[in-house]
Amino acid sequence: MNCEVCQLKELELEQFEIREVLRCILHTILFHRALGLVRPKDVDLELFDITYAQCGEDELEKKVDDKIEQFMSWVEKHPNKKSQICLSFYEVKNKHASWFSNKIERLYWEQWYINLNVTQHPKAHSNKSHHSKVADPGEGVLEDRKARSAVLESSLREVLFQIIKFVDEKKDHVPPIPSLERVITFPFEITIPSSSDSAFGMDMIKRMLQTGHPTMLS
Repeated sequence: MNCEVCQLKELELEQFEIREVLRCILHTILFHRALGLVRPKDVDLELFDITYAQCGEDELEKKVDDKIEQFMSWVEKHPNKKSQICLSFYEVKNKHASWFSNKIERLYWEQWYINLNVTQHPKAHSNKSHHSKVADPGEGVLEDRKARSAVLESSLREVLFQIIKFVDEKKDHVPPIPSLERVITFPFEITIPSSSDSAFGMDMIKRMLQTGHPTMLS
């Protein structure tokens, strides 16, 4: 069975908005791929008028937050760059040991690409010039920020609807539930751009070489 891929709409945002936006998107995907009984936890965004659901699992939240912090470090080193984060669900298969392969293989069955364009904009500041009948430029910056925030909120809603639509329509490729105790979600990994400037593409190529083709299930 082929790996299903969802490319989410690109979001233009500022650095201070990244954590909330990524938490919202990643947890929404994970919640809709949750297994068994979870205790949903509603989370209200501080920056936007949006509420989303988490699985209510501390370990899962920590895994997501750790990856977001790694991504924040990457953004600081690579300002004003477009970037891509991949959330992949996979099955673990035991392989016969040989000289050339590992015993465990990850077979990817679904991948979500979160596309971000992190931009920097001037901050509002007061202008104490003597000949100022002109409006304070800081006010214009604040209005601009409000307008961009409204656009981002609308785009984030579109992404959430895109996630729900994809989950609702794409079901046939989902594998059987793993026979593990107390499993909250299918096995997953979150891939961020690498610290080298070669970014995301080389990471994916390395993973393909290590684990076999990520888009096919046997």
